[in-house]
Amino acid sequence: MSTEESAVTMPAKTRAARMREPLASDVVKATAEKHGVCVRPFTMEVGDTDTGELRYVPVPCGSTVESVCLPCARKAKALRQAQCREGWHMTEEPDFTAQPPSETQTELLAFRADLVAAYREVSDQAEAEELREEIQSVDEELRQLGMRGHLPSIDLPAKRAVKRSTKRRQDAPNLPRRKVAKTTVGREYAGRFRPSMFVTLTCDTYGPVRSDGAPVDPSTYNYRRAARDAVHFSALVDRWWQNLRRVVGWDAQYFATVEPQRRAAPHLHAAIRGSVPHDVIRQVTEATYHQVWWPAHDEVVYVDRMPLWDGDRRVFVDPDTREPLTAWDDAIEAVEAPAHVVTFGRQVHSKGILGGTEEAGRHIGYLTKYLTKSTGEVVEADTTRQKDHHDRLHAELSVTPCSPRCAVWLLYGINPKGANGKTTPGHCKGRAHRRTTLGLPGRRVLVSRKWSGKTLVDHKADRKAFVLEALAAVGIEKPAPDPARLVWRKVDSGDPSVPPRDHLVMHAISERITWKAEYDKALLAAQSPPDLSATPLAA
Repeated sequence: MSTEESAVTMPAKTRAARMREPLASDVVKATAEKHGVCVRPFTMEVGDTDTGELRYVPVPCGSTVESVCLPCARKAKALRQAQCREGWHMTEEPDFTAQPPSETQTELLAFRADLVAAYREVSDQAEAEELREEIQSVDEELRQLGMRGHLPSIDLPAKRAVKRSTKRRQDAPNLPRRKVAKTTVGREYAGRFRPSMFVTLTCDTYGPVRSDGAPVDPSTYNYRRAARDAVHFSALVDRWWQNLRRVVGWDAQYFATVEPQRRAAPHLHAAIRGSVPHDVIRQVTEATYHQVWWPAHDEVVYVDRMPLWDGDRRVFVDPDTREPLTAWDDAIEAVEAPAHVVTFGRQVHSKGILGGTEEAGRHIGYLTKYLTKSTGEVVEADTTRQKDHHDRLHAELSVTPCSPRCAVWLLYGINPKGANGKTTPGHCKGRAHRRTTLGLPGRRVLVSRKWSGKTLVDHKADRKAFVLEALAAVGIEKPAPDPARLVWRKVDSGDPSVPPRDHLVMHAISERITWKAEYDKALLAAQSPPDLSATPLAA
C-alpha cells in the first residue's frame, strides 16, 4: 500500500485519544527505571585535553528518595544494605591502616589551610562567622570522601567556662562502669557461634494514643515534651551508645536507622555487633538521659511585634525600647537548671541474631525499609485525626529552638549565636521546624566509625572492582580514563549546545544494556559445568 493510500485509509486520532497516549518523556522515564538508569541526571561537559574532544555526560542525581529518582534510590539502599551486612557479624577487627590522601583530599586540605589562616587574621565578627561555616563545610566534604581522624584546629576564641554539675540525677539508676577495651568484635560461644544484636528504642509516652497514632485526648497530650524530645533525640542516642560501651567494656559498633512511629515520635532500630545481655540493654536504656542546658524557653516573649536588627550594634533589639536582647553567652551563663531532660520510653526490644541466617537478612531489610522514602512520605497523615495531630506537633516545633543558632530564640528575647541582618525572627531553616519532617533528625542512618572499616565510597568502589574483575576474567577490559586528561564542567539546562536530557538518558540506557549483557556473559563463564559423573545416567 502506498503512502497516499495509507494517509487516506488510516483514521485520524482525536485530541482526546492523543492525550491518553504516553508522552515520549514518560516512555524514556519508564525505560530508564526498568534498566536502573537515573531519570533526572545533571549534565557535565567533559573535555579531553589531548584530543580536544568535547562530550556531554549524564551524571546520576544520587537521590535517596524513590519518588524523586527510583533507580538512584534503589542503588543507595543496596549500598547501605551491603554496608550493614559487611559490618554486622565480623569475626576479625576491621583494618584501619591509614591510606595516603587522594588528590582531591590533598587539594581540599590545602584549601582548608588557607581558610584557617584567613580566619585567624580576620577581625570582623560576621566575616569570621562566614569563614568558620565554610571551614565546617570543607570538613564535612572531607569526611564524605573518607577522611578520618582529627582535622587541624581552627583556633576558635576562648569561651567563658560555664560549670555544670556532672553528678547523676537522683531519679536515674546508677550504671556499672568498666574500662572500654579497643576491641569491636563480639564474643564467640561454643567455638563457632558469634551472635549479634538487633535493638529497638522508642521515645517516652506523651499521652494515650489510638491505633492510628492520634491522641485519645489532644488537650492533655504533652506536645511540648514531644517536640523537645524529637529535637534532642539524636543527643540522647549518642549518650546511650556511650553508656552501653562503658557497661559492656568494649567498643560496641552499630548500624542504626531513625524512623517515625505512627504517633510521629522518632524511634531507633539498631544492628549491634556482638552479644549483649537483654537485661543490660534494658538497664542502660532506663539509666540513659540527656540534659539540655539551654535558657528557659517556656513562654514566648514576642508574638506580634518582632525584634529588630540594629546594624550599628550588630544585635537584635526590642522594637519598643531599642535595648539589645540578651546575648546567647550571657543567657547560658545564667542557666541554673536544665531546660529539658530527654529519656527513652519503656518499650525496649532486643534480639540476638546469628550471621549468615535468613533472619539476619530479614532484619537488614527491616533496617533499610524506609530509606527510599522521604520523612514526609513516612509520616503522611491519612485521617483527619492524624492531620490535626501533625498540625499541633508542627505548631509546637515552630516555637521550639533546635540549636544555639536557631532564629526561634529571638521569640524568647535571646540573641542566637551568629545572628545577623539576614536572620528572620522566628523563622529557622532547620529540618526540625518543617511540616514534612516533624522534628526528625536529618541523618536517618547512623553508622559508627569502626563498623566495617570502610566508608560508603569504599563500599561503592568494592562493588565496581568486583564487576571489573568478573569482566576481565572473560577478556572484557574496561580501562579507566586518565583523570589528568579530562576537564569536567557542569552546564546549565538551558544551554542550546547541550543535547536534551531525554537523549542523554537514552544513551545511558543503551550503555547499561550493553554492560548488563557483558556482565551476564561473565557470570555464565564463571559458572563451572555440572559434574555428570555423579548423575544416575552416567552411572
